[in-house]
Amino acid sequence: MGGSSETKLLQDLVLYAASAALSCLVLFAGLRHLDPNREASKKALEQKKEISKRLGRPLIHTNPYEDVIACDVINPDHIDVEFDSIGGLEAIKQALYELVILPLRRPDLFSHGKLLGPQKGVLLYGPPGTGKTMLAKAIAKESGAVFINVRVSNLMSKWFGDAQKLVAAVFSLAYKLQPAIIFIDEVDSFLGQRRTTDHEALTNMKTEFMALWDGFTTDQNARVMVLAATNRPSELDEAILRRLPQAFEIGIPDRKERVEILKVILKGESVEEGIDFDHIASLCEGYTGSDLLELCKNAAYYPIRELLNDEKNGKPSSAPRPLSQLDLEKVLATSTKARVAASEYTSLSSQSPGWLRHRESGF
Repeated sequence: MGGSSETKLLQDLVLYAASAALSCLVLFAGLRHLDPNREASKKALEQKKEISKRLGRPLIHTNPYEDVIACDVINPDHIDVEFDSIGGLEAIKQALYELVILPLRRPDLFSHGKLLGPQKGVLLYGPPGTGKTMLAKAIAKESGAVFINVRVSNLMSKWFGDAQKLVAAVFSLAYKLQPAIIFIDEVDSFLGQRRTTDHEALTNMKTEFMALWDGFTTDQNARVMVLAATNRPSELDEAILRRLPQAFEIGIPDRKERVEILKVILKGESVEEGIDFDHIASLCEGYTGSDLLELCKNAAYYPIRELLNDEKNGKPSSAPRPLSQLDLEKVLATSTKARVAASEYTSLSSQSPGWLRHRESGF
């Protein structure tokens, strides 16, 4: 009788242990499924393998927060923008090479004393469309540094305290992958002037970012740099400007720079010989590099339209003709830059509420 009772008790214990183990397994699987960073972690693992292969290092150990940031890591080998891809800005490119790229590529030259340490912060500022983001990509490409493109949306979390941990992960991951560039585009939207109306979470995130940034200045050998770009430098917090000692204004290109930009844009394209780039540049006063790119794109449609018209008239052609100077001049005569059009719309609509209706009616 006693033996059967002990056997039953043992069976119950085994059944209870099996049931508890199954419950734990189901709970663990459920929690993993509900993990908001699950997909990001998978993507980050593949990204880390790729980066480790290029750097010739074993797969680095990262925490879940670093895995989220790893999704924004860009391998410099996959960036197709170089300094030669950017027309003009020769003086700025030379300064960036000496102050930013050289310390990342040749740390041995900058290890003698504190005065020659690598830059910890660089700011690129100027009007939209002048090539700030392109310069940032070119710096990463030329230096061979891992490029961490920080997105504010990835740093925000509904869980209390996660934002600070994600900010910390940006710097810890950059330190593990150095040489690394932490790039923040439109930095004024993230690290703008602190106001009393700011949400507590945003204030804490800014404070954490600045504290960790200062931490890197104590390590002279850390090859980690924060590169920021903005259209509105006046809206940056004073504490941020202090941490960006090197600032470069990327302004509206002059006539000579517009010639260089046009040549870079049309390099490798099907273009007629003998285009007077200096003449075209003289007609583009006030144009940014982005405006010039749109100009060339619009001009490239004229050969396509002619080919389609020839096909309609029974004159098929095997390929569109080369882009001509006349195509560029036609676009300049018939188009308006988006910035100018927007300002005209704003001024006219404020003067006359019925302006839009008159335009639609054809008056």
